[in-house]
Amino acid sequence: MIDISALRALVAVEQHGSVVAASDVMGYSPSAVSQQIKKLEKQTGVAVLERNGRGVLLTERGLALAGYGRRIMGELEELQATLLADPAKPSGLLRLVAFSTACRGLVGPVLGRMAATHSALDITVLAEDPREAVQRVASGEAELAVVHNWNSVPLVIPENLVHEDLCIDQADVLVNSTHALAARSAVEREDLLDETWISTPAGAICNEALLQIFAGLGRVPNIRVYDPDFSTHVAMVEQGVAIALVPRLGRPALPPGVVAIPVVRPTQQRSVGIVYRKTMTASPNIRHVVRLLREVAAEELPG
Repeated sequence: MIDISALRALVAVEQHGSVVAASDVMGYSPSAVSQQIKKLEKQTGVAVLERNGRGVLLTERGLALAGYGRRIMGELEELQATLLADPAKPSGLLRLVAFSTACRGLVGPVLGRMAATHSALDITVLAEDPREAVQRVASGEAELAVVHNWNSVPLVIPENLVHEDLCIDQADVLVNSTHALAARSAVEREDLLDETWISTPAGAICNEALLQIFAGLGRVPNIRVYDPDFSTHVAMVEQGVAIALVPRLGRPALPPGVVAIPVVRPTQQRSVGIVYRKTMTASPNIRHVVRLLREVAAEELPG
């Protein structure tokens, strides 16, 4: 008989690439994970890992066994999320990952409503960029994620996940009230060629969206400051250091010295959505939180 815990350890090693990484995710020591792998090899009579320098690789039999393991884990998860759950009483733990502005604009209000109703569902929240959030849900490190797709930077969704649209979030260019563009009702990308910018870090999706504004014009934006926090962007715009491209979702009220101007041709917007594993489609916990997210989104970003 194959031990489920040992099989889960092998799947974790396959998904995360090493015994150490698997142990971090599972909350065990590397030694404990190694013991589970040895138990699995003894039970099956085949080697499932082989040394590769300082790391490990799954053998052919190990890869096949991990494939069976993923399917078995998925069926167990579906069983726990549906047949063994009370659809009228969401409860237990749900791990949610969301990008920072969604944490402020969507997740925070949802948690407030749940607290007001004394919900038995316990939610933990981690703020991460959508790419990392998707991988955490795909690998089983989280159950639900709030993500975004810029119209110019598509987000890849693995086959084992479901993606649902939630709302559309538009981004504006923020300029100091003394800036030459401050009186404009809208700007086009050609108006922004010679500006100095503050941006999210290189490689972040919002940074790539800023770069895409200038695609085809033979120029790249002059980025003077990189910072992941949009509150810093607003502050530096107020100080006259740079201009910024900042979404509306989760954006605090702008100070008097900062003006928001829509960008047209093309409009800068992102589609905000939710992702979860296909095995969790009927989960009362997922459906409950998704419903609350939709309610908040309709109020925060109507239309």
